[in-house]
Amino acid sequence: MPANPKYLTKSKWQRFLKITAAILGGYFVSVTFHLALASWLNRANVLITMAYSGFILWVVLMVIAFLAKSGWKIWGIYLLLTLLFCGIIYFGQTANPIIK
Repeated sequence: MPANPKYLTKSKWQRFLKITAAILGGYFVSVTFHLALASWLNRANVLITMAYSGFILWVVLMVIAFLAKSGWKIWGIYLLLTLLFCGIIYFGQTANPIIK
């Protein structure tokens, strides 16, 4: 059964933004989230767990990107989350440095 055309995105630019947000933005958020956890918790356990939970989180973020009305808004949210997690990674690395 084909999709109802009234629910499909008309603009090719919005479609491109949603696809790139789903693939790239979802991946960036998923990886930075797990790296932020690894900077504060046991690194080995978090990075091994990331093999499974990272993929699940990435798929969930892909679905959310396609449910959004605007590709710009979802890109903004994903970029803000990525920057937030990068800040957490930075402070986690300065508070818990790896001693060699």
